[in-house]
Amino acid sequence: MAEIQQAYTPMLRGYLRQALRDADAAEDVLQQVWIQVWKRGTSFDPARGSMSSWVMMIARTRAIDHLRRRVPEPHDPAVTSSLIDALSPQDHGADELAERWRMAQLLARLPQEEARLLRMRFHEELSQSEIAQVTGVPLGTVKTRMVRALARLREMIEGDE
Repeated sequence: MAEIQQAYTPMLRGYLRQALRDADAAEDVLQQVWIQVWKRGTSFDPARGSMSSWVMMIARTRAIDHLRRRVPEPHDPAVTSSLIDALSPQDHGADELAERWRMAQLLARLPQEEARLLRMRFHEELSQSEIAQVTGVPLGTVKTRMVRALARLREMIEGDE
């Protein structure tokens, strides 16, 4: 459990802080996540997905539960539904955020230079020619490294699924 917490706490803390927009609430929910991981640890099935996906799903569920508890009890059920939808992490791109954390974790497993090239291409939106110019690496080398990096990334994604 200590190894799992050490590996995934930074990712979960960042996700929860962004989803809940409240650092104290994020820490409370993080503790709930670890309690649930502890209690449900035997239900984790690596054949169904990666450990990071499993703990992220638990964190997402706990975050939604937390946001729902913050909604005041209105008299009109339609108002309740709209308030929950307004506070839901979905509005903050929770699924997108979870996917970003997952991709960041996968990029961290790539060799540093390959991960750097992919970040420049997809986060900074530089062309391969621009990357070659910025890094001083020949264009052919940039292309080769990116193809290799994307192939490794694809293998990791398929391995997680």
